[in-house]
Amino acid sequence: MKVSVVQLVAKNAVMMAIIAAALFIPAGTLAWPAGWLFFLLMLSFVIAISVWLFRFNPDLLEERLNGIGRPNQKAWDKVFLILTALVFFAWLVMMGLDAARFHWSRVPAGLQGIGVLLLLASFYISYLTFRENSYLSPAVRIQTDRGQTVVSTGPYRVVRHPLYAGFVLFALGTALLLGSWYGVLGGIILIGMVAWRAVQEERVLQRELSGYRDYMTRVRYRFLPRVW
Repeated sequence: MKVSVVQLVAKNAVMMAIIAAALFIPAGTLAWPAGWLFFLLMLSFVIAISVWLFRFNPDLLEERLNGIGRPNQKAWDKVFLILTALVFFAWLVMMGLDAARFHWSRVPAGLQGIGVLLLLASFYISYLTFRENSYLSPAVRIQTDRGQTVVSTGPYRVVRHPLYAGFVLFALGTALLLGSWYGVLGGIILIGMVAWRAVQEERVLQRELSGYRDYMTRVRYRFLPRVW
């Protein structure tokens, strides 16, 4: 099944509308420059990566849009994704309340600028990962239907989970850009959840994907070289 333009636009529009609502309704105002900057950067990346996938890797785009909920997705992962979505949007809500409505946090403008750089770096790492791995499903499942093999090139030569590594930068960069120390704390919680998933995912890959054990002996680190 291929992705239609209508399906792609509709799914992205719904996702971005939910993100906007989670940010600006708790903020209580549209006059939030940092919120708009984050939203526009996020929207630009979503559009850019969607157009790139639609043109150069439509099979991966279809997997990204429809991979969740397929019969061979691990049951624990279905529960995990629901929980993660709830925590993620609660995180956005909290940052709107903190940084825009109640101003609990005071994040210097310089650190907000660093947040922008971290966010842009996360987008670039994500692009490199999408470009290299045609089996980058949002679900933990072995894609026998697509002939999945181990990917060990590009950013996968450095760490075993470059997309998750990019998420670390995304979580910290978003919180700093929006100006919320509570967001930084929430981002660390989300990073911990993603780290737990990486460990569980690797157990599945070791058992079910030929060659993954050998790959783990060659690339020792999951997110950050010489750290973890």
